[in-house]
Amino acid sequence: MSSEQAGPAGRRFRALVGILLAGLAAAFAYLHWSDAQNGAHPGRSGRAGARDRPVPVVAEAVRTGDIKVYLTGLGTVTPRNMVTVRTQVDGQLIRVAFREGQMVQAGDLLAEIDPRPYQVQLLQAEGALARDRAMLDNARVDLKRYKTLYHQDSGSQQQWETQQALVEQYQGAVKTDEGQIESAKLQLTYCQIRSPIPGRVGLRQVDPGNIVHTSDATGLVVVTELKPIFVVFTLPADDLPEVLKQMRSGRRLPVEVFNRDHKTMLATGFLLTPDNQIDPTTGTVRLKAQFPNEDEGLFPNQFVNARLLVRTLRDATLIPTAAIQRGVQGTYVYVVGADQRVSARPVKLGPTEGELAAVDRGVQPGELVVVDGADKLREGAKVELGARNQTSSKPATAAADKDRGGSQNQGRHRRRAEQ
Repeated sequence: MSSEQAGPAGRRFRALVGILLAGLAAAFAYLHWSDAQNGAHPGRSGRAGARDRPVPVVAEAVRTGDIKVYLTGLGTVTPRNMVTVRTQVDGQLIRVAFREGQMVQAGDLLAEIDPRPYQVQLLQAEGALARDRAMLDNARVDLKRYKTLYHQDSGSQQQWETQQALVEQYQGAVKTDEGQIESAKLQLTYCQIRSPIPGRVGLRQVDPGNIVHTSDATGLVVVTELKPIFVVFTLPADDLPEVLKQMRSGRRLPVEVFNRDHKTMLATGFLLTPDNQIDPTTGTVRLKAQFPNEDEGLFPNQFVNARLLVRTLRDATLIPTAAIQRGVQGTYVYVVGADQRVSARPVKLGPTEGELAAVDRGVQPGELVVVDGADKLREGAKVELGARNQTSSKPATAAADKDRGGSQNQGRHRRRAEQ
């Protein structure tokens, strides 16, 4: 290639390199100017300035107080009594005397079976009794006559003894007839089906007009006693010694039940007793609690969360649960120092109640712990304290982004004006 041919190509290459270097210099100048607009000090980078900028947080003081120790477990509501009402005699169901969902008392009429077949049986038994009683009376008169003849040597002893056995036979027949009458009366009583317990009547299983039998599997209706009512819940077997200790001291341990999401309290009651054995497959023990259920807030077979109060810690060191952070090294909190800088301090947690948690060590009463904005903190970070209902990490971040975006837009307009 000749020097004339290489000359234009070399000039174009040098021109491109110059344009590229000029662009890099302009970009470096823009970045340096942007950092200066964001408050960076001379000799420091923009990141160093952001590191020293105070982080808005909310802090609360560590305090002392009482906290309740609860044991929680999943439970099921169990009725005190539940009876499937069945007929005790066969026959046609002629009447249903209850409304579905009705509250009944023990002895209230629920249904009626056609009593006419059993009334006929009663009449037959009463007729047989009248016949056998007449025969018994006649046999007794003959016995008295044969006895007199025997003592006058006018009759034989065998005839007297035979008549005496006949009297005893008729006495047995009379007793049998009396038993048949009582049985018929009992069958008539069974024709009226009454509630054996107080409670709520369920849905009707059989309609009037059907023939019902004592062998029917479904029964007529189910009556469930709701007041009082029980909750059977489970706890880990390791918690059982503490529960037994409190029960042996004579304390009645309160129990509270909540709905599925553990937000709404349904009822309060007390612990009756734990079960007499531990389930070896799950390592848990069942406990039964009683509730008055006057407002019928608990319903049979309802799943609930049970909370058992076993004791109360006095003068414990308390921190808000919102201050608790969890990491690889365990639980810790950010403590605000006198210089408005935070330090991560490990804590050992104790019982928790609502929005408070007891700690065994790590903080002292009166110290400030961060409860809002901790996600933006690091060891030694400088903070700016604010009120909980006014300061939030998200609004502060949005304001900083807005300021940063505004300064960048101003820079763009300034460069355009200079161009």
